[in-house]
Amino acid sequence: MEKIHLTRKIQLLIDSSDADFVYEARGRIMTWQSACYRCANLVYTHQFLQEQIKDMLYLTEGIKLKVTDGSKDPDGILTSSRTNSTYKVLTNHFKGVLPSNIYNNLNNILVGSFSRDKQQYYTGERTIKNFKKEIAMPFSGECVRKLTEVKEGAYFSFTLFGIPFKTYLGRTFDDKRDLLRGVMSGEYKLSTSYLKLEEHKKIYLLATFEQDKEVHLLNEEVIAEASLSLEHPLVVRIGKVQLTIGNKEEFLYRRLAIQSARRRVQKSWTMNKAGHGRARKQKPLEKFHHMERDYVDYKLQVYSRRLVDFCLKYHAATLILTNQMEKEEAAKEESFVLRN
Repeated sequence: MEKIHLTRKIQLLIDSSDADFVYEARGRIMTWQSACYRCANLVYTHQFLQEQIKDMLYLTEGIKLKVTDGSKDPDGILTSSRTNSTYKVLTNHFKGVLPSNIYNNLNNILVGSFSRDKQQYYTGERTIKNFKKEIAMPFSGECVRKLTEVKEGAYFSFTLFGIPFKTYLGRTFDDKRDLLRGVMSGEYKLSTSYLKLEEHKKIYLLATFEQDKEVHLLNEEVIAEASLSLEHPLVVRIGKVQLTIGNKEEFLYRRLAIQSARRRVQKSWTMNKAGHGRARKQKPLEKFHHMERDYVDYKLQVYSRRLVDFCLKYHAATLILTNQMEKEEAAKEESFVLRN
């Protein structure tokens, strides 16, 4: 059966009251991430060199030029497959420094991505990737052990590579709790996920949940009519049933709040400590760089998800947008509405 994958970003805290242990565990994660980015660049360097060997015309005549496993092809110059060749390199350099599960998953992912893009590298359409220190560390879902729900979903605790973690979910009413409960009940499976240490030393889990794709029986005769409005971002009607999704206040208030906060920071940035000049003064503005755009994208995903769920509930096979041209013309006359 076809699988679907859902990825959620979950903040993690080291689950210990011992400050020395927390400091040591955080340092261990920083070491892993530093080693991981070196692993990634090493894999791509070796894969690129293997790909280019056949074009080295200045090599001695008669040299074997097949970049394949020598045990399977008499003309092969490798002692193993191309994937296993870089795995051996990583094992030789990083065994004991980085958990083997991380560099094994990283090697498989990068060899696959290199194979997909190698033709563009060969023709010069793309440059070879250069990985940064902020790279995410992939690991198998089976490495997450002892997943436990604490205080009715206040947070979840688990162990990863010997380090105890707990989730920080805040007060958000999203589906992260339900997905984690689904992993515990067996409804979902945790597939290859990522551990990442971002700026300000915050630790995040990029969890990938896998489940069987649902089959929905839809009725071709049931039609859902959706329309956009100023009072409610989305209104959908199926027969006599109507659903309003969102409202002007929740959407507009947050956007205006972000814009006002950005303007306040812009007005005061000249008074900030210089340190390293202009970049240091503008540092408080960085967090507002994509904040409004990200908020709009998030709300659009939430609204569209609720719209689809409503259509599935009533087995609607067709969704149409009505009266849109008239509303677009009306919105053009009001710059404030069009902007926000």
